Amino acid sequence: MAERARDIAHVSAVELYTPVLDDTVRFFTDQMAMEVVDRRGDSVYLHTWDDYERFSVKVTAAPTSGIGRSWLRARSPEALERRVAEIERSGCGEGWSGDEPAYGPVYHFTDPDGHRFGVYWETRRYVASDETRPSLKNQAARFPGRGANVRRLDHVNFLARDVPENETFAGETLSARPSEQIVLDDGTKAAVWYTFGDKSYDVVYTRDWTGSTGRLHHIAFATDTREDILRAADVFLEAGVHIETGPHKHAIQQTFFLYVYEPGGNRIELCNAGARLLLAPDHEVVTWTEAERAKGQAWGLRTIETFHTHGTPPVAESEWA
Repeated sequence: MAERARDIAHVSAVELYTPVLDDTVRFFTDQMAMEVVDRRGDSVYLHTWDDYERFSVKVTAAPTSGIGRSWLRARSPEALERRVAEIERSGCGEGWSGDEPAYGPVYHFTDPDGHRFGVYWETRRYVASDETRPSLKNQAARFPGRGANVRRLDHVNFLARDVPENETFAGETLSARPSEQIVLDDGTKAAVWYTFGDKSYDVVYTRDWTGSTGRLHHIAFATDTREDILRAADVFLEAGVHIETGPHKHAIQQTFFLYVYEPGGNRIELCNAGARLLLAPDHEVVTWTEAERAKGQAWGLRTIETFHTHGTPPVAESEWA
């Protein structure tokens, strides 16, 4: 068996669409403690305090909520070249772009479900200002000490009409490796978690119950500790932010979690996976059954119904029934 290439380093940034741009930006700056680093047209760029990249989230005004482009950084120029060749071979390539000021050349493509991506190597790193310069030289910016204090973008969970089709793309075309999965009684894969490095996961594909394509389940931001998430729940409560579920612990991946909706309607997770890493190079995929998932989360909390029904952009029942 050929050795699997690990050509993608990580998910570096995500674009979110929102019909209430100013409210969404305030959510990220006030409740999530992120910094606005750029504004271009109808888009605002925000930075989590310890991201080495120039921005972590791009928020773009749009008629409705949803996900725009997700950016992946390759591990080297050679890795980028290999991935672009595989993407072009898959028929999902769109071509090179120089539109994003934070990156060098970016190769645009979609996955089989229509989610938009960009992969690149050259980047322009975040440079702290006098106001954000840290005391410790080994972090990108000073600890904000307000709101949820999210440290970095952690992962993206995409909704997909066909999980296995995207599984092949993620594994063979993007060089991701699966870490955990849900397999239903009829053999259907309902969700698969993928990692690009040693984290337990970076990208997730979950079956879209509406049969739609190109939608978002959630994006997630990492905190340092579980206690940060507990405090964030109080921060959101006082700010009037809708808390969907949590704080609690997932059975899958053992992530401590809190889910909220930002003002535009996109689901946001605050997560802490503790010290769990996948260091085994021959890690075997962990499979969860319907019966096991019916038990709920790790400590018995039942999964709230909206977790299975809410995605963005929203889909009216008449469009899928």
